[in-house]
Order: sequence, then structure tokens, then C-alpha cells
Amino acid sequence: MSRMRNILEYLEESTERFPEKTAVTDGICAYNYRELSMRSRRIGSAVAARCKQEQPVAVLAEKGADTLAVFLGIVQAGCFYVLMNPELPLARLEQVQQVLQSEYIVTDREHRELAAQILDEDRVLLVEDLADTEVNDILLTGRREKSIDTAPLYANFTSGSTGQPKGVVVSHRSVLDFIDIFTELFGITSEDRIGNQAPFDFDVSVKDIYSSLKMGATLVIVPKQLFSQPAPLLDYLCDNEVTVMIWAVSALCLISIFHGLDYRTPESVRKVLFSGEVMPPKHLKAWMEHLPEADFINLYGPTEITCNCTYHRIDRNRDYSEGVPVGCAFPNEHVFLLDDNNQEVTKPGIAGEICVRGTALALGYYRMPEQTAEHFVQNPLNHCYPELIYRTGDLGRYNEQGEILFGGRKDYQVKYMGHRIELEEIERAMENIEGISRACCIFDEKKSKLYGFYMGEMEKKELHHLMSSNLPPFMVPGALRKVEQMPLTKNGKTDRRALMEKHAKGARS
Repeated sequence: MSRMRNILEYLEESTERFPEKTAVTDGICAYNYRELSMRSRRIGSAVAARCKQEQPVAVLAEKGADTLAVFLGIVQAGCFYVLMNPELPLARLEQVQQVLQSEYIVTDREHRELAAQILDEDRVLLVEDLADTEVNDILLTGRREKSIDTAPLYANFTSGSTGQPKGVVVSHRSVLDFIDIFTELFGITSEDRIGNQAPFDFDVSVKDIYSSLKMGATLVIVPKQLFSQPAPLLDYLCDNEVTVMIWAVSALCLISIFHGLDYRTPESVRKVLFSGEVMPPKHLKAWMEHLPEADFINLYGPTEITCNCTYHRIDRNRDYSEGVPVGCAFPNEHVFLLDDNNQEVTKPGIAGEICVRGTALALGYYRMPEQTAEHFVQNPLNHCYPELIYRTGDLGRYNEQGEILFGGRKDYQVKYMGHRIELEEIERAMENIEGISRACCIFDEKKSKLYGFYMGEMEKKELHHLMSSNLPPFMVPGALRKVEQMPLTKNGKTDRRALMEKHAKGARS
């Protein structure tokens, strides 16, 4: 068998094996493999007639079966897709488009007006119209013949310290390499029903989508509104007989916090893979007690290295009171620690920055060469030939078993609600508001809470409203504090520790 070079080969092989099997369902709409393949080819023919190969195509839509068909259609056209989440403020979506400069936005009738605010109306394409296009086999075959495995497949936008969101561009090759290993390592099969929790602009969903397509499994998209209703959420998981959950830690904790598992346990689940944040031991214990036969796996890795670079299988007989390790590297990925002098850390207990090399690395940030050069750098341990590594900015250390333990952030980037956030971007957004002279944002890891301190006359309520209209909800501090002046360190920088101490003192008094 020849080596794959395009993820559409996953779809085609599964369509050949399981044409009538449900490929994707979102509770309202469902497609079998034959239907999904045909729908994507229709959409692809329409996109290919308008867009050049390897162009970005924005998709403004909620996650769903039709959105997946659009993604695959864009790939059929030899282009790459970028989801714009309609829940984000218009200002944020405009920022994404400013970086992306997509010539078209694909959307549905529900979001047509919003799309027209981002791009001219004649550049807005409706899914319903695209799906009615006749398949152009010659055009699609021509695009496929010209495709290479390092061509971009998708871009996900993350927070950026410059105030501009960064588009992480990931290639077919990186996803193919990762998913081939991922499905084999964790025993995902055609019998599985993968319960998708993550939004489609979050790379956790990449594992759901492509594991399903590769194995001929069924992707069960969980409607987002269910995540505020634990009982209906569990009913949905049980009724849809979900077998695999690849979820963010915060979503699993949502269920255990409200004792949802006592209401109904999804007994069909045989694998729970979690990532995004540190899993609290008591919540892990609750899940393991309710699913005594299931495998639990901790996954770690930023968007820039294609989903994950390390994993740890939970041992039910092990004491995790000191925290769950992020574990060891996936096959074909080299994960190592560098100290402040760019020397490799090998001894247990010594902190170093987690770095990654291998095929898994993203192509870089879209239209951002400076930021790309800052994070995707020459391997300092290799002076013989060009070799890029990705510096995660995360700290780690080895335990006595040689496993990596996560040790927080090296810089002002934090992990909050499963998202990687640049504190500087929040500060910049605050200071851009008229009436705010200085701002400082601090993340309290123990409480998992964002604090925003500011100097200015504005009331907290008004500031919160203005920030909410410019930033995603997960980037708006839960607590805003007005201060008379910003305390400074002896080096003239904002003294973050003094700010938090002053806040804590004020809260006690």
C-alpha cells in the first residue's frame, strides 16, 4: 500500500468499506459515508471553481454534520479551512479575517448577515447553494493530482501577544502521521462512536474528526447547548451509545462537579482521553469509579504540534496525589526539556522548557513570519543541519520514572478553560479602551481565575461590557479591580505579585 498524502484518503477508504454506515450525526442531521463523500465533492466542485489551490476558506458556522461536509469540501478543492466561531464578537472575527484575508466565507442562512459584516455579500457562499452544485470530476481530480502532503489542511486561531490572533497552520502530513499513531495506540476501531465535545475551532476536535474518518467509526457531535445541562448531556451520551470521549478537562469536570454521573452513567464508554488543563485528582477519581472498565489517558500538547505530543495511561492502582504526569512522547515525536542556557535537562526534578521536534510540527503562523521565527526555532542541540523545534513555553520536569510532569508557564501565556491565552493580548485590549490608562492581567492557577487590574475612571461593569464586545468570553477576566497606581518592581516592571497581595488583603479586610 502506498503512503497516504491527503486526508481525503481516510474518507474514501471508509466510504468504500462502509458506504451505508452513519459517518456523522449531530442530533438533527446525519450523513452516511456515501452521502458525506458525495456532499463534500459537490461543495468541493463549487469551491474549486472560485478558489486557487492552497487558499484559505473561512467557514462561519456552528459545529455540525454540515460543517464537517464543508470542511471536507474545501479540502476536495485543494484548499484549507478555517472555522470562524459565530459565538465570538464581531470585532474578533474581523481580526481573524484581517490576518486570513480569505476571499470567501462559507456560511448557512442563519449566519448570512453576520458573514456579510465580515466580508462583502458577494463573497459570502451559502452551504445550501454549494451542496446543489454538480460534481466536476475533472476539476477535483486535477486538484488532487497537484496536492502534496505538506500542503495546509486547516488553521486554528489562538491568542497572540501583539493583539492580533495567531493562525496556526497544520498540514495533511502532520495530521496523517498523528492520527495513524493515535488510533493504533489507543485501539480506536470501526465499531466506535466518538462523542465530540470540542468546538470545531479547537484542535481537540481534529482527533474526533479524523479518528472517525480513518477507522470508519461514527462521529457523534454533542450539541453545545447540552454543556449547560448535565442531565440532558448524559442522556445524549447514553442514547447515542458513545464509546470514546476525547474531551477537555473542563468539560469532564462540568459533569462531575454537578454529580451528573450519579444521575446516569454512560456505560458504553470504554475510553476517556482528556487534555487542555491539569486534571484534578478528585474529578478523575469520580469518573474512574463510575466507569470501572474504561481506559483513562492524559494527553498534552499545544495546537502548534498537531493536537498532542505526550500521553500517560492512568494506572488505577497508582497514587496521583502529586499530580497526573503528562507522560512520555508519542512515537515519531521527540519531546525534551531545555534549560535557560539551551542545554538539555535529563535529571529528575529539574525544570526545563518543553520542546518538540518531528513531523508533528505545524507549518507556522499564517502571515506572521516574526512570530513564527520566535517559536519555531533551530534546534540548539543540533549544529549540523537545519532542524526546527517548537518551544512550547511550558515548563516540565522528569519524575523518577522518566515521565514528564507539567510545571506551569514560562511566560505570560496561560491555559484557561482549555484555551492558551496571551495575558499581554488582554492587557492591550483593556488599554485600547478610552479612559483606561494602564492595565495588568494576572492568572491565579490555584483558583483557575483571571484577574484584570486597571487604572482609569471607568466602572467595572462598563469595562466588562466593552471587553466582552471585543474578546472571546474565555479572555474576559472574571474579576476586574480598579487601582490608583500600578506597583513596580526595582526593574521598573509591573509588580504582579504585589498587585495580587494587595487584592488578597483587600478581599480579607
